[in-house]
Order: sequence, then C-alpha cells, then structure tokens
Amino acid sequence: MTKVVIIGGGPGGYEAALVAAQLGADVTVVERDGIGGACVLTDCVPSKSLIATSTRSTYVRESPSLGVRINDTDDKAAVEVDTDLMNSRIKRLAQAQSEDTRARLVKEGVQVVSGEARLVDPHIVAVGDQRLRADVILIATGAHPRELPTAKPDGERILTWRHLYDMEELPEKLIVVGSGVTGAEFASAYQSLGSEVTLVSSRERVMPTQDADAAEVLEQVFMRRGMTVLSQTRAESVVRTENGVLVTLSDGRTVEGTHCLMTVGMIPNTEGLGLEEAGVRLGRGGFVEVDRVSRTTVSGVYAAGDCTGVNMLASVAAMQGRIAMWHALGEAVAPLKLSTVASTVFTHPELASVGASEDDVRSGRIDGRSVTLPLNTNPRAKMDELKDGFVKLICRQHTGIVLGGVIVGPRASELILGVSIAVQQRLTVDDIAHTFSVYPSLSGSVTEAARSLMLASPE
Repeated sequence: MTKVVIIGGGPGGYEAALVAAQLGADVTVVERDGIGGACVLTDCVPSKSLIATSTRSTYVRESPSLGVRINDTDDKAAVEVDTDLMNSRIKRLAQAQSEDTRARLVKEGVQVVSGEARLVDPHIVAVGDQRLRADVILIATGAHPRELPTAKPDGERILTWRHLYDMEELPEKLIVVGSGVTGAEFASAYQSLGSEVTLVSSRERVMPTQDADAAEVLEQVFMRRGMTVLSQTRAESVVRTENGVLVTLSDGRTVEGTHCLMTVGMIPNTEGLGLEEAGVRLGRGGFVEVDRVSRTTVSGVYAAGDCTGVNMLASVAAMQGRIAMWHALGEAVAPLKLSTVASTVFTHPELASVGASEDDVRSGRIDGRSVTLPLNTNPRAKMDELKDGFVKLICRQHTGIVLGGVIVGPRASELILGVSIAVQQRLTVDDIAHTFSVYPSLSGSVTEAARSLMLASPE
C-alpha cells in the first residue's frame, strides 16, 4: 500500500487526501491549525459569510425602490448591523465547516495528525518527535498575509483580514490599503455594513488584473455608494493615533480613520519546512516551483495550493491536489489548464470571469470577437431594479468556439458556470444560442449574447 503524507489540511490537502484514500493509499494529513486550513478558518469561508451579511443589508437599504418600506429615512431603509452576532455566526460556521471536513476524512480512513511538520528527507516527515515514512509527500501549506514594515498589524487598529472577526464593533472609518480582489471585497462589504470606507489603490483603477470594463463598473458603484477611492498612490506608513490610525501616502497626503485594513498580498508558508534542504526548489518570493501535474524538483514530492503561487484560488488548490494524487498513484490525468479556471470577486455586484479576456482579443493574442450586453436591458434585472452590470462573451473569430466570458451582476459566481462549461467543452456560440434559458432570468443574457455573436459578421 502506497503511503501518502500530506502537509497542510486546506483545500489542496484535504481534497488530495480524499482522492488518495479513494485510490487505496494509506493517507496521513498533518495540519497545525485545523482541517480546512486558513481557507476555512480565517480566509475564504469567513469572508464570504461576512459578505453574505453585507449583501443582505444592501438589499434592505435599496428595498424602498421596489415599494418595500422598513423604518425608512430619507428614502433609505435604516439598517443596523449587530457586529458581535455577525462575527459569532461567522466563526461558528467556519468551525463547523472544519469539523465536517475532518469527519469526512476520518470516515474515508485518513489519519489526521495535529502539529507542525517538516521534511527530514524526501521520504520522511517529522511532526515533533514522530517520524512519518512516505512514498509520496504533498506540500499544501498555504500562505499568510503580507505585512509592511512601516504598517505592522496590531490586531486592534491596524489589521489584516484575519483580525476582522474578533472586532467588537463595526469600524466607523475604515481605510483599506490595496485594491486587488481582497481589498475590493472587504471595502465593498464594510461599506454595505455601514462603515465609511476609503480605498487606497496604487493603480489607475481598482482590481487592475480584472476585466477593465468590469472594474470600471464596480469602481463607479463604490463611489456612488459613498466610498472614497484614492488611486495611483501607495501607503508609505500606517501608525496608531489616540483614537485611530493615520495613513501617510506616497504622494504626501495623509488619511485618518478609526481602523486600517492591509490587503497587500500573500507570503507562502514555506519557511522552516526543510524544503530546500530536501532539494525542493523555491522560486521568487519563496513559492514552491511545480509543473502542471504538481511535481516539485524532487521525485515523489508534490505541492499544491497557495504555497505554489499558482492562481491562488481554493478551486485551483483543490485541483492541484487531486492532480498530484492521480499522477502519483498511477491514474490517467490531464495537466492543470489555467485557461479554464473560473474566478469571482465577491463584491456587490459580483464579478465573475473565465477563459480568454477581451484584452487578449484587442492585443491580437487570440483571433476572436466579443459582445457585451448591459444587464439593465434584461427583463429579470428590470424587475429586481438591477442597473449595474453586464454579460460579456468572447468567441473565436471564424468557428464561434467560446473562449471566455465576464459577468458583472448578482450571483455572477453562479451564472458563470454555463460559460465555464462552454469553455471547458469547447462549445460554440451556436450551441449556447440553441439552449433554452428560463424567461425571465439573468442567465437569459448569456444565451442572448451567444445569439448576438452567432449573427454577427466578422469584421
């Protein structure tokens, strides 16, 4: 029986463990904080639970336009967020998810060991005084928030997102440093919860790695709802004041708030694991170098998830872990294909995308064409008073094969699945156009976009 030792119990680790157990391996998972890892305990699950509360509060505030009045003042429904109740619920959900996942592993015969692990050599993992022998080792240790030396988090006023769920009160004036996906999500959420939010962006627009049209829509929504966006400037330092924080920007300006949330990237959890001593090559920033089947530079040692720096999403981590086990245990496996990965920014409205981008078309990297349909032309959107968002579909110029898409709107994370299937299965716009969608529905805009591309004449 093949012995598999997995270091790290997050999505990359526990999904790999389930696959390995299914294939008959003797599997041990070593986790220091709890099964589910940071994804379940401090990052993805808690943040999306917080966003669920913020989204509900936005719907209540905007309900008067649909004829619903709830103690409304100045045409806006009064909403009060119980921070203690909200955070208690978030932590309870995270812990329950961790326990459920652990129970599933145990049920499948996986041994779970609590503690810090390190490689003694490519076939021995040490956990304290215990030595675990392995034929296959998977490194899935994740990453942690990057800290700036001039803005050290203290957990009270200067924060990372892992501090948020211990707060007793909602931040009155929150300064969010970093306008990538994480910064945009928390800025959007806390603004909806009732905080006065300032977002500091080092680039010309928020979320510079996302579709430009989508980012522009969301930035406009942020500002319309009262957020202050400071673009093309960086936070040089963050210091505590008597009643809050003072952020000094690179252009000389200063911003005062009650709290500052730092969202300036991630650092891989690879230090102290004995990786380089065992021959595992670390790349720039300390990330583990892997190929498309999750192999490291050492035979029998694989890596998955955020510690590899490969598209740092839970779904990608899970797939990397599965691929690693399929490959290590002799199953047929296709290499990781990042061009089919769907991702979502959980702002309000949401931004979801998959596959090729419009920039790929404009730059000539792909021979394609695209169409964008504003969501406010969709009948279901009109019924729900939804005015912000769009559906964008991208296909190959002559064959009509769907290459990618972008959706901005409510539940875009759910709506993108149809486009993801089309990209994965190489369906054409004709295939989508001839597929029934419910009327009225937001998904109807996807089939309508496909019909537009089907009828469009290539330029």
